[in-house]
Amino acid sequence: MTDGQNTPGVDGDTLSARVAEVRRRIAAACEQAGRDPAVVRLLPVSKTRPVSEMLAVAQASGLDTFGENRPQELAAKAEALPALRFALIGHLQTNKAALAARFAAEFQALDSPRLAAALDRHLQAAGHGLDVLIEVNTSGETTKHGLAPSEVGAFARGLAPMASLRVRGLMTVAANTADVGVVDRCFATLRDLRDRLRDDGVPGADWAELSMGMSGDYERAIINGSTTVRVGTAIFGARTSAPTGP
Repeated sequence: MTDGQNTPGVDGDTLSARVAEVRRRIAAACEQAGRDPAVVRLLPVSKTRPVSEMLAVAQASGLDTFGENRPQELAAKAEALPALRFALIGHLQTNKAALAARFAAEFQALDSPRLAAALDRHLQAAGHGLDVLIEVNTSGETTKHGLAPSEVGAFARGLAPMASLRVRGLMTVAANTADVGVVDRCFATLRDLRDRLRDDGVPGADWAELSMGMSGDYERAIINGSTTVRVGTAIFGARTSAPTGP
């Protein structure tokens, strides 16, 4: 297995300082919103990054769960780093459901009955469950995955018989825009949808999780109620090339 990229890796001190800065900004956003920073989870997104950088982040920060977009990369890294947990946060094709069922500790982009059935089948065969979040397209952009907000209630009710899928909450990717009002509306849409699901008694535990916010907008997400922020570039730096291995 190769542990590198076409560009030099980031040194541990730099990664540690970046994590500390992200945590500082999380705390500041929580203070602004009157929230406890302890209820906001930082999920480092390590797609395309080498395992050396991931280990440096884990050792410096105590973080033990990393987000990956591609199931193949997640699987390779999970085998290389058995002490860490992995969240699959990107779109998953049904024919890759077995990889997610085997290697992911959580899946944050569930958005179709067919995929749910495939995951449930593989998980039942393996004898374990999987924490899942339902992905919602709050921006209405056709380039984004996820269910329309109006579809989520019926979809969630359809998941109830699939005992291996532990629905924890919702996930969204806000519109990619500098317009803070548009971004806030995306996040508020997810929060308000979660509240309606709770009020309507839709199955899915207590709908505790709202995974929203990335490097460019996680502070706005926290102000709007996010419980998990998915931060890649602000920790690992810009991704300029694909990895040659995990």
